[in-house]
Amino acid sequence: MSIATVKRVKVHQMAKLKYWDTPWFNSKFIVGSVMVLFVVLMGLLGPYIWNTDLAHVGSSPLNLPPIWSEHPTFPLPSIAHPLGTENSGRDMLASILVGAPRSFQIGLIAAAVGMGLGVVLGFSAGFLGGWVDNVIRTLADSVMTIPVLAILIVISSYVRQVDISTMAIILGLFAWAGPTRLIRAQVLTMKERGYIRMAQLCGASTFSIMFKEMLPNILPYLAASFAGNVSGAILAATSLEALGLGPTRVPTLGMIIFNAISSAAILRGMWWWWGLPIVMLIIIFSGLFLIATGLDEIANPRLRGVQKQ
Repeated sequence: MSIATVKRVKVHQMAKLKYWDTPWFNSKFIVGSVMVLFVVLMGLLGPYIWNTDLAHVGSSPLNLPPIWSEHPTFPLPSIAHPLGTENSGRDMLASILVGAPRSFQIGLIAAAVGMGLGVVLGFSAGFLGGWVDNVIRTLADSVMTIPVLAILIVISSYVRQVDISTMAIILGLFAWAGPTRLIRAQVLTMKERGYIRMAQLCGASTFSIMFKEMLPNILPYLAASFAGNVSGAILAATSLEALGLGPTRVPTLGMIIFNAISSAAILRGMWWWWGLPIVMLIIIFSGLFLIATGLDEIANPRLRGVQKQ
């Protein structure tokens, strides 16, 4: 083999290594994305792989255990209901296929509303400064000290018709304070950098500097914050639903848990009724946590152990 051929082979191998040596091939981010994608696909493909109408009351036999479990006080399990049923005649597989994506949808909408408000308010406070910063910072600090769950319980108890969109918007209106403080801190450090000074000297508008120069540089941090806000919104929604303050017409994971609690499923030994939605919540929270951790490592070389040459 000639020297030129050996050089070409080495160059090709180094190009392949460079192609794969990217921070986006982060194991935590990939595993978390797969877990979250699994929940999303449940909502998209669930109606095609299972009859989701079985999530309605009275659509199935009562109190059937899963097919791998037998209980002396309940009827024999049935292959037609592999995850069992509950005492109102809802199929658990259909309820999970419908409820998990809808709980995730509530978290997405609430986090999007909170993050949208946080981006606008955080950039305004950090870049404009002065009285604008003082007002926004004071409001954010005040909201962060308020017991939000207690207020949400009061609001939800007075709202007669609670659907997914209504609950998500209510949660989102209390989810902007954290992103606002995070973005404000990032903007305060960025606005003193050279390229921002140069943009100001070139006559760029305030809007252009904030959302065309600064925003792209903090997108990984915003994505990690968004994943954390989705988890917080799902947890808050599940807490409200477990208290019976969620959407009663639409099955969600929290409402499944509420029905199990109100029917004494734990005392009756119906572990599949409350256990399966908890497992789904663990999958969602774990996936979002891994995504947030992976995005932090992608945005921060020190977290992923990258050393300067």
